Amino acid sequence: MVLVLLHMQFENTLSFAQQLDANDKLAHFKHQFHLLTHNNKHVVYLCGNSLGLQPKSVRAAIDQELNDWAKFGVEGHFDAKNPWFGYHHFLTENAAKVVGAKPSEVVIMNNLTVNLHLMMVSFYKPTVTRFKIIMEAAAFPSDLYAMETQVKHHNLNPNEAIIELKPREGEHTLRTEDIIATINANADSLALVMLGGVNYYTGQVFDMKAIAAAAHAVGAYAGFDLAHAAGNLHLQLHDWDVDFAVWCTYKYLNSGPGGTSGVFVHERHENSELNRFAGWWGHDEGERFQMKKGFKAIPGAQGWQLSNAQIFPMAIHKASLEMFAEAGMENLRAKSELLTCYLEFILNQYTDHLTVITPKNKDERGCQLSIIVKQDGKKLFDYLVSENIMPDWREPDVIRMSPVPMYNTFEDVYLIGEALKKYFA
Repeated sequence: MVLVLLHMQFENTLSFAQQLDANDKLAHFKHQFHLLTHNNKHVVYLCGNSLGLQPKSVRAAIDQELNDWAKFGVEGHFDAKNPWFGYHHFLTENAAKVVGAKPSEVVIMNNLTVNLHLMMVSFYKPTVTRFKIIMEAAAFPSDLYAMETQVKHHNLNPNEAIIELKPREGEHTLRTEDIIATINANADSLALVMLGGVNYYTGQVFDMKAIAAAAHAVGAYAGFDLAHAAGNLHLQLHDWDVDFAVWCTYKYLNSGPGGTSGVFVHERHENSELNRFAGWWGHDEGERFQMKKGFKAIPGAQGWQLSNAQIFPMAIHKASLEMFAEAGMENLRAKSELLTCYLEFILNQYTDHLTVITPKNKDERGCQLSIIVKQDGKKLFDYLVSENIMPDWREPDVIRMSPVPMYNTFEDVYLIGEALKKYFA
C-alpha cells in the first residue's frame, strides 16, 4: 500500500523506512539518549508524551553541580562553574526558543501545577459579574482540580463558574468554531479561558492564537497548560498574544521524572498591577540579599519566582535544552509531522480493527496519535508491550503512541506495523 502525504509516497516496507532514516538530518540525536532495551532487544519507546528518555549528557551536568557543591559549599551560589544565584538565566534563552517567546517572558521554576496555581492568582480575578472559566471537559486531572479549587478559593460554585467544553455528539475532538462560540456566548461573564495546548487524551492541538484573540475580544484572559505541547509543537506564544502559559519539562523536553517547570507571561503584563504571590527569588536581584521589607519584582516572568532555583532538576533541563537549541524546534516539528504521518499511514491499514481519534490535519496534532481499538484494546496494548513496543494506555479505551523526533525513527514506526500485522493476522 502507498499513500501520498506531505508530498511523499509512503510504503510499508523496511527498506523505505530505513531510507527515510538515512535521509534524516536529525538522526544522530537518537545516539545522544539512553535507548531502552529488553532482553538485549531494542524497545520502540512511544511514551515521550509521558516521560522522555534520558539524554546521555545529563550525568555530566549533574556531576558538575555535585562537584561544585562538594568543593564550594554555600559559596557555590557565586563560585560554581554555573553560579547557582542566577542559575535560571542559563535556561531562559533556550527555553524561550522552545515556546516562541522573548527571554524576558519566560522563567523556569517550581513544578507545573504549582505554577498553574501561581498564574491563577494573577490572571483569575473574578468579580460579581465576570467570574467564569472555560476549559476542556476532558482536561488532565491536575487542571480540573486546579480550576475547581481556585474557584472555591473565591467562594464560588464550580458548577456555576466552570464551563466545560465537550465535543459534538459522535465526535472525539473539539471544533475551534464551537470553542469561540462558547466564548462569545459568555462574553459578559467570562474571566478566563484555560485550555491545554494539546489534549492529553485525544492528542488534539488547539488553535491557541484564535482562542486567545476571541478571549481578548470579550475582555477575558487566555492561558494554556503546555504539558503536551512544549517540545512537541512549534509554539509562538508571544506572537499568538497568549497571556500566560505553564508547562512541565519531563515529557517531550526529556528533563527527568518530576522535573522542573516553565512559565510564560506576555510582556504586556510586565508592569501591570496583577496580584501575585511573591518570594525572595522574584525580588530584585541587586537587592535580594539586603533582606528588606517591600517586594520589588524582577521585571518580566522572573518576578513570579518564589524560592531558590532547583539546581539539580535545572541542570538536567539545561542539558536537554542545549540539544533542542542545536536541533531547532522548526526542524524537530518538520520531522515530527513526517514521522506521525508515516505512523498514521501504517495504522490506517488496520481500520477494520482500530480508529485513530486524533485529528487528521497535521496542524491540529503533534507527535501523538490516540487509538481506540474496536475490541479488547487492553489486550492489544499488552501484546504490543510483549513485542517490545511501548505505547501508553489511558482508561477507558485509548492507546496513545507518540513517536518523538529526537529519538524515534521511521524504522520504529515500521516495526509497529509489523507487530500489528502479526496480531491481526
